Amino acid sequence: MDYFNAFWVGGLICALVQILLDKTKLMPGRVMVLLVCTGAILGAVGIYQPLIDFAGAGASVPLLGFGNTLWKGLKKAIDQDGFIGLFTGGFTACAAGISAALIFSYLASWVFKPKMKE
Repeated sequence: MDYFNAFWVGGLICALVQILLDKTKLMPGRVMVLLVCTGAILGAVGIYQPLIDFAGAGASVPLLGFGNTLWKGLKKAIDQDGFIGLFTGGFTACAAGISAALIFSYLASWVFKPKMKE
């Protein structure tokens, strides 16, 4: 049942974002920023964590989950370090995921020999 919940929640998020992209004139970069900010706001309000508990990776993998992770790291760092945590919390919470994305994409570029679009 966990896989099913992850599938339909993640699919619903992706479908809603695709509708947003198709029906508005928002550029993809702006939609990505909107998703990260929305995830942080939903995490701050306390709505997003129950969704992650219910759907697992279906809710934590999309950009909404990244915003929520930033918020959790920020909150933890502010509680521990005070004002300076405002500047360090997001970096420490997401450092492993961002580093892995950079390293694996670099390794993939060696294997697949990327080319410029014509």
